[in-house]
Amino acid sequence: MGTRLLSEYLIKKYNPQLRYVRAHTNGKNKATLYVWNNDLQLPEQDVAALKQFVSGYLPSYVCFQIKAYSMIQADSVPQVYELPEKIVQTAMQRDLDQYGIVAVINTMLASGGMTFSRLDMNTGTLHFNVYTTTILTEIEKELINRYLSEIIPLGFSCKVSY
Repeated sequence: MGTRLLSEYLIKKYNPQLRYVRAHTNGKNKATLYVWNNDLQLPEQDVAALKQFVSGYLPSYVCFQIKAYSMIQADSVPQVYELPEKIVQTAMQRDLDQYGIVAVINTMLASGGMTFSRLDMNTGTLHFNVYTTTILTEIEKELINRYLSEIIPLGFSCKVSY
């Protein structure tokens, strides 16, 4: 499975000439890689090297597009937030599945739990249900959504029912 964090890590590890890397899901089985080198540029040789790397190391079910890092703002890519270490560690696992996703979120919910509901193959959406004994605030719901988006595979989205 390829999360945003794992994909970015692998790209930087095997393409050290790329300094700025951001992966973002932008549709069912689609993701965009925003990259720049140390000179804040995206030369054609880096694009070619990245395309070759992507075809061999990143998930084959995702159609990757490569753009200059400067396009992040124009494309309205959400900013990266500080994440709990538990979420980062989970996102870096190569063998993560829906059970692992649910397990890590459940460790963060004080009064209740989350279950995996279904995968909608037509939209590439993972559906989850959260049950709690207390009412969740909008901030708590936002954090759950943010954390989920970091530990689901690139090319997928998620929807949580409360």
